[in-house]
Order: sequence, then structure tokens, then C-alpha cells
Amino acid sequence: MTTTLFVVALVVLTALVFDFTNGFHDSANAMATSVATGAFAPRVAVLVAAILNVIGAFLSTEVAKTISGGIVNDAVVTPVMIFAGLVGAILWNLVTWLFGLPSSSSHALFGGLIGAVLVGAGTAGVNFSVIVSKIVLPAIMAPLVAGLAAGLATYLVYRWMRRADREPAVSWFRRGQTVSGSMIALAHGTSDGQKTMGVITLVLITAGYQESGTGPQVWVIVTAGLAIGLGTYSGGWRIMRTMGKGIVEVTSPQGLAAETTSAAAILASSHMGFGLSTTQVCAGSIMGSGVGRKLADVRWGTARRMVYGWLLTLPAAALAGAIAAAIAGTGTLGLVIVFAGLVAGSAAIYTISRRAPVSADNVNDSRDVVINPGDDPTARSPEVIG
Repeated sequence: MTTTLFVVALVVLTALVFDFTNGFHDSANAMATSVATGAFAPRVAVLVAAILNVIGAFLSTEVAKTISGGIVNDAVVTPVMIFAGLVGAILWNLVTWLFGLPSSSSHALFGGLIGAVLVGAGTAGVNFSVIVSKIVLPAIMAPLVAGLAAGLATYLVYRWMRRADREPAVSWFRRGQTVSGSMIALAHGTSDGQKTMGVITLVLITAGYQESGTGPQVWVIVTAGLAIGLGTYSGGWRIMRTMGKGIVEVTSPQGLAAETTSAAAILASSHMGFGLSTTQVCAGSIMGSGVGRKLADVRWGTARRMVYGWLLTLPAAALAGAIAAAIAGTGTLGLVIVFAGLVAGSAAIYTISRRAPVSADNVNDSRDVVINPGDDPTARSPEVIG
């Protein structure tokens, strides 16, 4: 095996690991409100979301093309830089998952790549105009638009239906949520599944195994779709608790409004090639649904911490990616050190999370995700990743 092939294989493996973390980190986007209102049982919710994530990954490749030939210059980028960027993204995903913080896996990926490329190739390796037009501007506008739309939809529902929170209306809203939540899962696969496809395609191009400007190959689409689907099925319960209970105590009419507006925004942006954060869209919709309902309790402290996480994601992942690139760029030993650091860091975070685990059995028992078991008496051992 040549050195180049070894590095490419390592990057592909790491990219699929990132895709898995993306799945469990963002499974809450599709199903948190449906689980919180009882429209879906927790384990059924993640199974449905996983299947639809895989299907969604086959529907479009526009976002993949944005990543593989858009945000960075594939003429100067190397597989080592891509590997380092993925390491930064994975570690940030795991840290935010530990704290139940619904940050953007997409922006973690973009930040990690940008930081690694800046160290390895300088400013010539980054296409800042594409970053602004297809990442930064959508990051600002999408949650605002989704929040306003969800708020208006929620307001109109409660204005037109005086007994929206009572039977039989609430049962119909729950049935509607099974459709709207499924649409978000499909949209998430269409959007986020492509990002790993784009990364793998980028490394194949930079290593000379694929022509510049071409889209993802079939095996790339299949493996990326399966990886994000498996990650989604594993649960991501810590972030699901925050999204379903921590921001707003969501009712079925609110959940339907939030999910419908989120799905529409994500699907539209995916087909336009925007590197949209599905997390930010869904969180914005949930907050909007809280504002749109009279007397709803929006936990602005949680919302504020979430926004801080959004602002930190790009620079924090970029810093981690830059450090990883500086070490990995020294040679084969550097690559091994970075990979070992990724494994050790991931194991440490997972071990800490077991002190106060969140599972399908207790995801709706509390509004807060804690680190110390004494702070959350409802936590008990899960059967899958929390």
C-alpha cells in the first residue's frame, strides 16, 4: 500500500466516523418535538429517522459539490489537511453532545476544514466568497426565517382553534407530526448526508483518484448514507432532551408548526447547494413556536447558551483542525499521533457522559442535560448511545 492510498483510506474512515457522529448529534433535529409530544415512541422515532436519512442521502448531491469543489481550493488541499479538519469536527461534535448543546455538525465540519487548510495551504486554499454566500449568510438567515414562519404558524393555529391542546384536535396534530417529523429526517439525509460525500469526494480529487469538478461516486453515496443512518439510530438522546424539553415545553400544534417549517427550509436549501445547518433551522423553529403560543414558557437561558454554541462552533472547530493539521503535517508519525488523540479524546468524552446518561427511557424525564449524576436523579443506564 502506498502512502497516498493509506492516507486516503484513513481519511475515508475518519469521514465516515464524522458522518456517524453527525447522525446521532442531529437525530434530535427530526424527532425531538415528536418524541416530546408523544407522537413517536423514542426508539420508533430514531428507527424511522435513520431509514429516511439513508433515503434522503440519495436525493441530491448539490451540497456535496459545494464542499468538494467550493469552500476550499482542491488544487492546493491535501488528504492530510482533510483528515485534520475531520478530527477537529468530530471532537467538537462530541464535546457539544456531552453538554446536550444542539450546535451545528455542518459548521463543525466547515470550521475544521477551514482551520486545517489555513495551516496547510494558507489563505489561497480557502474560497472565502463561497463561505460567505453559501455558509455564513444562510446560517444567519435560515433560523430567523424558520423561527418567524413557525411563530406565525403557531399563532394562527391557536387563534383559529380554541381547543388545539385538547382532544380530538391534539390527536390529529400528533398524527400530523409523524409526517412532518419524517419529512425533516428525509431533509436531514438530503442535506447533511451530502456533506460527508463531499469530503470523501474532495479527498479522492486531491489524491488524484477522481477528476476535479466531478460529483460523488455511487459507493460514496451509499457508505455516507448508511453511516449517517446508523448514527441517527444510535439515539443522540442528550441533545434530543434539550431540543424537545429544554428550549420550550412543546405541544403537538407547536411541534407540527416547527417541523413543517423546518422541513421546507432544509429541503429548499439543499437543492440550492447551501451548506445549511439543520440544527439551527430546527432550533429556530422551536423557539419561534414558543413565541407564537400565548403564555408559552421559552427558556431563554438555554436558548442563549445554544446561540453561544453556534457562534463558537466555526472558530473552535477551526482551531482544533489547525492544531491537528500542524501535527499531522509532520509525517506518518504525526498522522498516527492525531488519530490516537482522536480515539483517546472520544473515549474520554464518552466515559464522562456515562456518569449521568440520557437514554430512550428517560429522555423526557427532565429538561436539563447534566454531567454529574447527583444533579439529575432521573438518569439511568441507557441501552444505546445517549
